[in-house]
Amino acid sequence: MTRSTRARPLQGRAQPVSGVGVGLRLPHLEQVLAERPAVDWFELLADNHLGTPQTLPKLERLRADYPLTLHCVGMSLGGTDALDAAYLARIRELADRLDIALVSDHLCFTRHRGTDFHDLLPVPYIEEVLAHICDRLRRAQDILGRRLLIENASAYLRYRDSVIPEGEFLAALTQATECGLLVDVNNAYVNEVNLGTPVSAFLDALPAEHVLQAHLAGYDDRGDYLLDAHNSPVTDPVWEHFADFVERFPDVPTLIEWDNDLPSLSQLLDEAAKAQRLIERTACAGARVLAR
Repeated sequence: MTRSTRARPLQGRAQPVSGVGVGLRLPHLEQVLAERPAVDWFELLADNHLGTPQTLPKLERLRADYPLTLHCVGMSLGGTDALDAAYLARIRELADRLDIALVSDHLCFTRHRGTDFHDLLPVPYIEEVLAHICDRLRRAQDILGRRLLIENASAYLRYRDSVIPEGEFLAALTQATECGLLVDVNNAYVNEVNLGTPVSAFLDALPAEHVLQAHLAGYDDRGDYLLDAHNSPVTDPVWEHFADFVERFPDVPTLIEWDNDLPSLSQLLDEAAKAQRLIERTACAGARVLAR
């Protein structure tokens, strides 16, 4: 499978990212500014920077040397509370100030009846929920002035009413809203173990022209389930599924995501280098097959 032309150009003045990046968390910001490491791009967790205006000049210095993306956890696109237009406006202000084209959030809800759960809670995959999220996603993209990337979330339960496979649900979401997809390969594997949904079946359903970014992360093996903990290196099963992902969707910008038990910056960069080597090996293997 190869990717076709993207559905429409990404909005924003910034050029889309490419190669392999790492999630930049605040403890590493000063070191990155001082050392300017060799990495293709950085992802910022947007919610960490909305209440810290003192970091914005530093982020502007960073943006002068690296492409940046924004990753969000607070849009609650699957929720039933009113869409938080003020929050979305703040995200847009940050993206405009830093000249960022790619903004992402998750297929989930995080808020209900005014309570923030600080977790990415799954939604039932049914037609009514699909229509509901499509409406909220269109309005969110209008406020942001950008095409959103939607990430598949990890899950620990399956709703009895769910009738649409996750990959097909995401595919329908892209067709209705022209959003992009951020494929978290670790989350797909967590769901394979926790819910029995094969990663290959999930990837089969995704429209290649809408797959615009990938995440890699580590999980915590709790014995009878996997916890999407983002506190460890990428595991061998996830690397194997990532190789399959790269064959299906070549040239997709990929990110190493690590949020808890934060390692040294050098370890993060080592993980990014490992991803780059896998991408290059997969590309070489594909070229040899085509040459036969």
